[in-house]
Order: sequence, then structure tokens, then C-alpha cells
Amino acid sequence: MAPSLKFLLFPLVSLLCLQKLADAATCSDCFSSSRAAYYPNSSENGTDKGACGFGSFGATINDGDVSAASDLYRNGVGCGACYQVRCTNSSYCTDKGVTVVITDQGSSANTDFILSRHAFVKMAQTSEAATSLLALGIVDIEYRRVSCSYPYKNITIKIDENSNYPYYLAFVIWYQQGKRDVTAVQLCETQNFVCKLLDRSYGAVWTTTTPPSGPLSLRMLFSDDNGDETWVVPVKNIPSDWKAGETYDTGVQVNL
Repeated sequence: MAPSLKFLLFPLVSLLCLQKLADAATCSDCFSSSRAAYYPNSSENGTDKGACGFGSFGATINDGDVSAASDLYRNGVGCGACYQVRCTNSSYCTDKGVTVVITDQGSSANTDFILSRHAFVKMAQTSEAATSLLALGIVDIEYRRVSCSYPYKNITIKIDENSNYPYYLAFVIWYQQGKRDVTAVQLCETQNFVCKLLDRSYGAVWTTTTPPSGPLSLRMLFSDDNGDETWVVPVKNIPSDWKAGETYDTGVQVNL
């Protein structure tokens, strides 16, 4: 090989290798390897006391296909995120696996997921295979982040029962759609447009000890791993006489 051609090939090969590494690092659709367990003492659905603060909604959302997460909980930012999870034992498991919503925090024996029983058995090919998976208790899996989809459901605000009108307001966001995280929330007075940045109390619970007055316009910041951010403003407001325990439809669906 001519020396000049050799010098040209080396940078080209290096660039191709760097490109492959970059593609691998940014592949949002690629599967990662881990392990999963299930709630052994729960009902078919998830827990209604999860660390995300969803309450009973967290046990039944997505038809009960929910999960606790360890590192993917991300101090509550991961609450409401959806993942495709499939076990890797070809004798028992399907290629499709199951799509779960993160509603709790927890880990067991180096697992990233603790699935509800309802979700755990959905990874199996047959009912007999599901029985075998349950007997194993912990299985090797592959997982990836996927978009959350709730047909005919708008993003909904659930006012926490501990809220105290008009002095303390806490709420969670139901039916978080798309593939991004809710990383910030603001409440704005609709008359003078003064906005207040809320605190993430824990999990998916947003709070303020000084709620703005009047009808309240909500602003949610949706962010992804690439640094892309989008503020979403619902078309419906939280009423001025909001009440603890009530739910309020925002009138919007998000596909980001």
C-alpha cells in the first residue's frame, strides 16, 4: 500500500470508529441489559403506596403494568416514565415483553425493575411459562425507554389530599405522555401572569407553600437526555377554588 494512502485510511478508520461510538452512546432505541424481579407479596397490580406519590392511581395505571425502579427512579424524575421490558430466556419469554410505567422506587439483588405480578407474567409466552418465571423470581432482561401513550386521556392534575386551600398546594401529574421527563413546573396567575416555580417534594409530587391566587395556569417543562426542552401550557386552568383530592383535566395531550 502506498504510504500516502495508508495515512489517509488511518484517519478515516478513526472517524468511523468514533462515529459508531457516538451512535451507540446516543441510541435512544437500543436495549440495555439488567435483571428484574416482581412484588412477591402484592396483588396482581402494583402498590398504592409507591415512592412516586401516585397513590392508588399508581397501582392501576396502564392496566396495572407498573414497576418500581432503582437507578431509573432518578430522585423522582423517572416517575411516570415508560419502559419496554423483556426477559431473555427464549424458552419462556416473548420478544415483545411488556411496557411498564415507573410508579415506585426499589431494588432487589442488582435489579433495575421490580414489576407488578401483572406485568411480570406478561413477559411470558404461555401461562405455563409465566408460572416458571414466577418460580424463578428474578430474571435477566433487556429494557429501553419508550413513549407513554394513553389514548383518550389528557394530562390530569391530582390535588394531594394533604393540600390546604389556600395556604399549601401539592399535586401530581397523571397520564404523563411521550418520552420526555417533566423536569420543572410553574404556576402562573392568569390575571397578571406572575409565575411561581414549584418544588419537587418527592417522587412526582410538586408543592408550594404560597400558592398564587385566582385561576392558575400550569406550565410544564418536558426535557430529554439530549438537552432538548419544551414548555407546555395546558388549555385549561386549575380553578381558583381548587380542592384537596380533586382532579383537573388540563385539556392537552403531549407527544414529545
